[in-house]
Amino acid sequence: METLIVHPKNKEQLMALKAFVKALKIDFTTEKSPYNPEFVAKIKRGEAQIKAGKGVKIAIEDLWK
Repeated sequence: METLIVHPKNKEQLMALKAFVKALKIDFTTEKSPYNPEFVAKIKRGEAQIKAGKGVKIAIEDLWK
């Protein structure tokens, strides 16, 4: 069999998925992220800013000045 990894975007989706899986009598496990959600949100915002060209590049040589 295959294993599916699902990433619901909000609590409503999570609850709907759990109800669906339970209705089909499918065994499942849940894991909580070991990371603080605020920290994860900051990292994602930073990645989005870099993709949007808002990052600052620093040359390696400039790190020792």
